[in-house]
Amino acid sequence: MPKFNLISYIMPPEDKMFFTLFQDSAEICKKSARLYHEITESTLNEEKREKALKYRKKGSRSYKLTLKQLNKSFITPLEREDIQYLAVQLYKINKRISKACLNLDVYRFTKYTDEMKEQASVLAKAADDLEIIVKKFKKVSDVEDITDINIEMKELEHRGDFIHRQAMSELFSGKYEALDVIKLRDIYKEIENALDACFNVADTILNIVLKQS
Repeated sequence: MPKFNLISYIMPPEDKMFFTLFQDSAEICKKSARLYHEITESTLNEEKREKALKYRKKGSRSYKLTLKQLNKSFITPLEREDIQYLAVQLYKINKRISKACLNLDVYRFTKYTDEMKEQASVLAKAADDLEIIVKKFKKVSDVEDITDINIEMKELEHRGDFIHRQAMSELFSGKYEALDVIKLRDIYKEIENALDACFNVADTILNIVLKQS
């Protein structure tokens, strides 16, 4: 049974807004991740390019709203540093995924490597879990629920690290032209950084909940 949190119950509406903004940002991250996954399984067209730009703008807007709310709030439901950190990480996740989507077009990719597809699949799953853990955070759910999701994300983190190492090994095997190495390395790194940020958010949320439980 979820624990009753008196502080959350009496928290003024403007302070609850932080959790709503976090949830909005996590949802945008999930949409961007699914878009990238969809692109690597098919192709990048004008419609998907416009979606990537739209999600990037939405993520930036949500980030700015969070900082604006933080600046005008005298009392906050969490440590101010934690709020800023979560907002920055969620913004970076979406920005990196959107950048990767758009760079697929800039770099003139017409085919996607198996490692790109596998990395995209892990990213989509991580973004799904990210949205869930942020929702749990907003609802002040039982710490066990958040811990379980964090453990699931750790497993995805290990999988993502393995894929990235495999991709780097393949990339520097001598099979690729120098320009292709530069392009692919950039895409791999953007998605790896987005994954790392997902896990950082999950760890931060778990640490906050553990301190408050």
